[in-house]
This record gives sequence, structure tokens and C-alpha cells, in this order.
Amino acid sequence: MTKLTHFDAAGQAHMVDIAEKQPTKRQAIATGSIQMSAEAFQLLGHNASKKGDVLGIARIAAIQGAKQTSNLIPLCHPLPLTHVSVEFNADEANSCLHLQVTAETVGKTGVEMEALNAVSIGLLTVYDMLKAVDKSMCIQSIHLLKKEGGKSGLWQATE
Repeated sequence: MTKLTHFDAAGQAHMVDIAEKQPTKRQAIATGSIQMSAEAFQLLGHNASKKGDVLGIARIAAIQGAKQTSNLIPLCHPLPLTHVSVEFNADEANSCLHLQVTAETVGKTGVEMEALNAVSIGLLTVYDMLKAVDKSMCIQSIHLLKKEGGKSGLWQATE
């Protein structure tokens, strides 16, 4: 059975010791989506929300989410992010917005949590901006697509 790295031999939670690891370029790509009513989707696409540019604000929120990950996830190391990109893909036929975040660093530990947190915060921001129109929006399928760098190398999700 694989050992969980965030617990010591006595079963106590601890921050993983990365002191002896060598810095490498690391990248993680995460995705997720938010399903909404046709009315909310129309507001999203035309910047017609009373709160302003939904996608512009969600983009900034996602980047801020990546930067704040170690403040929100107790055992995450603070990382000097070198790049965060946020891409939206609007699926009009299904009134669904897809979000993909790529996070990068040169460091001793990966950026998976930063990419996943960024997707979560970006989608929660869309919800917050459009909830006056649709409280039944559903955030779904937040997951890691790819990670690379470090000792374990490349990992990609299977479709």
C-alpha cells in the first residue's frame, strides 16, 4: 500500500520535508466547469451582469486563488509561481462554462494544488457573479489533467 506523505510514522500530520529535493520546472493543468441556466449563460457572454465583466473578474480570481493556495490548504508549501494562465471555453449548446488553469513554478514541489485551487476559485467567482439570476448553477468535474516535473516526471489523466 502507498504511504501517505503528509503523515509521520506516528500518524501525525506534518508538512512534507522537501529540503533535499532539487528544484525543477514544474507545471500542472487542471480543469472544471459550471453548468447554468440559459439566462445566466447569456449574461455571462455579453458582460450584462449587474456586477460587471464576469469572465474578467473570474480570471483575476483564479490567478489570486493559485497565489493563495498555501494560505488555504494547511499542508501546502508556499510556492513562487512563475506563470498562471486561465482559459475559458463557453459551451453555448449546454449553457456550460469550462475553465482550464495552467500553473508553473521552478521549485522543489509540484503545483497541482495551485492549479486545482485556481479552478475552484474561478468557478466560485462565476457563481457569485451570476447567483442573482441562477442559484441552481452546478460546479462540476474539477480535476487534474496533467502534471510534469520533479522526480515523478509526467502524469496525464486518461480520458
